[in-house]
Amino acid sequence: MSSLGVPRPGYLHGLNPLTKIAVVIPAMAAVIVSREPVIPLALLALALVTVFTGTRLPARTVVLLLVALPVGVAIGAIGFGLWTDPARVDRAMVLLQVGDYRLYVGSLVAGLTASLRLAALLMLALVSGLTTSGPDFVRSVVQHLRVPYRIGYTALAAFRFIPRFRHDLDLIRQAHRVRGTGGRRGPLAAIGRLAGAIVPLLAGAIRHAERVALAMDARAFGAHPTRTERHSVPLRRRDAVFAVVFLTASGAIVVAIVVSR
Repeated sequence: MSSLGVPRPGYLHGLNPLTKIAVVIPAMAAVIVSREPVIPLALLALALVTVFTGTRLPARTVVLLLVALPVGVAIGAIGFGLWTDPARVDRAMVLLQVGDYRLYVGSLVAGLTASLRLAALLMLALVSGLTTSGPDFVRSVVQHLRVPYRIGYTALAAFRFIPRFRHDLDLIRQAHRVRGTGGRRGPLAAIGRLAGAIVPLLAGAIRHAERVALAMDARAFGAHPTRTERHSVPLRRRDAVFAVVFLTASGAIVVAIVVSR
């Protein structure tokens, strides 16, 4: 808790976005090349611990991670297991036989490995994705990776169109309901409402694009090869500490599993 009684968001929010992306890349590589479910499972657990200890998650996100993620892994394991070529797995044990079709334990293990890979990659990506804002990421790549600001801030301006579209769409739907044209139900009515919102959305997008272009011109955007930054996203000592701890933990997990085989 902070001195004002407001809960702090967690240590992951105070790290540089590039640090959080860089430290998970070796773990992602280990997950991709793994051929058994142990490494993906262990790195998935490491990513979950990092996310739960490093940020305050909404209740809905916690439910998704603790309930929906295991269910998705189980469904994926069964699905990938059914699609796996039996000729490429261990066929010593038959788990299920329906007519001429046989589901081998080796097929299920292969499906579980593939499903855990996807889940581990998702969670490792969420270490940065759940705790990094778009503006901070753009500022970081411009300041530290020397990406031209013309590219970075143009991409950021385009990205900010998404919440603007969502806001405009909500206003259009409210206006339709006020006029009594948005109360119909069914798939055809949904298509009709979407078609009726296209023209107002395009008009709003054009007006918003003109305002953004005028604002960028007024600030001499693109007139010089470099620009000063109002908001700095520095690399601090905490970034080095987190990088060392996470890389050490993930490396130790992979080495211990490989050596124990």
